[in-house]
Amino acid sequence: MRKPFLRPLAAVLLLPVAMLTGCGGDSKDGSSGGGAGGNTVKVGILHSLSGTMSISEVTVKNSELMAIDEINAKGGVLGKKIQPVVEDGASDWPTFAQKAQKLIKKDKVATVFGGWTSASRKAMLPVFERNKALLWYPVQYEGLESSPYIFYTGATTNQQIVPALDYLKEKGKKRIYLVGSDYVFPRTANKIIKAYAKANGMTIVGEEYTPLGHTEYSTLVNKIGTAKPDAVFNTLNGDSNVAFFKQFKSAGFDAAKLPVMSVSIAEEEVKGIGVANISGQLVAWNYYETTPGAVNDAFVKAFQAKYKGAVTSDPMEAGYNAVHLWAAAVQKAGTTDVAAVKKAAAGISLDTPEGKVTIDGENQHVYKTARIGVIQPDGLIKEVWSSGKPIKPDPYLKTYPWATGLS
Repeated sequence: MRKPFLRPLAAVLLLPVAMLTGCGGDSKDGSSGGGAGGNTVKVGILHSLSGTMSISEVTVKNSELMAIDEINAKGGVLGKKIQPVVEDGASDWPTFAQKAQKLIKKDKVATVFGGWTSASRKAMLPVFERNKALLWYPVQYEGLESSPYIFYTGATTNQQIVPALDYLKEKGKKRIYLVGSDYVFPRTANKIIKAYAKANGMTIVGEEYTPLGHTEYSTLVNKIGTAKPDAVFNTLNGDSNVAFFKQFKSAGFDAAKLPVMSVSIAEEEVKGIGVANISGQLVAWNYYETTPGAVNDAFVKAFQAKYKGAVTSDPMEAGYNAVHLWAAAVQKAGTTDVAAVKKAAAGISLDTPEGKVTIDGENQHVYKTARIGVIQPDGLIKEVWSSGKPIKPDPYLKTYPWATGLS
């Protein structure tokens, strides 16, 4: 078995210059490594900086740029500075595909960090596979996917959704109402949730989807009240969560009367929703601003110094990690060549703000610790349950008998 390449982020950034120069950014066979030319290595940053998803994605872009600044301050990669090329996916999935093609073919970037929704990732996937280019995708998703040209640094299903369901089951929540945005992630996630419920004595008492950007939830909230669930499982994305939780609260529901478990609401979204509308509700992630540890303390301090008034959150932390993981793989490979970086990445571990993460070479996901949290009156999230150690990624749920046939 390949031994993990374990090195704290600070140590990665402090590698001697002699170790960074390697082959000068060219691949070992003498061909030019992608995005490496002159004294810089270009990378793409592709997120929704406008539209309904900007409430979530702007902070991911900011964290990735901060990671690039940190690496550049220590000499860059392969003796070259990283040059980000930032594009706006504009909350539009065809635009993500177009911008990905532009970054790869026109800008000739070494890699791209980007996406949030599964719809954006699904739109970009054939572009990266066709061009044999590399995408680092930072957000939890529904699993049932493993592309050789994508590294998934957010949670897959067995590192977020399954632990969230285990937590609700442990708390005696047997009647579940499913609420989601109408696209790939919520529909696939809910297919998995329904299979879990059937095998674990739970009942799905309702299932509703609304378009991204939807703002009228009074009818849906009434349906929830009529169904009398023990809990709501929420896979809404973007600013629809603002409208949903405000109208949920206005209808007389709160965490004490009806808990909502959300898998796409982190500290950044809590700010937009308004803490008074969501305090006490449940979330499932792998990282919170309050996660203990010296690496996270330094990360939070640096991010808040750079972006005044900002909070940290799981997706932006996973985006930050992605940049450092890619840089570590490039340094190990001695080149930005995609094939060499992919090979070098297998088994790499870093001590990150969320704790130790390790790239699984088989499926290009990462080992991550699952955490359930409760939103506090100050807008931060308090961890109330943890898996205690990183969970091996299982995107196809092969280790769960109840999931047979889902993929």
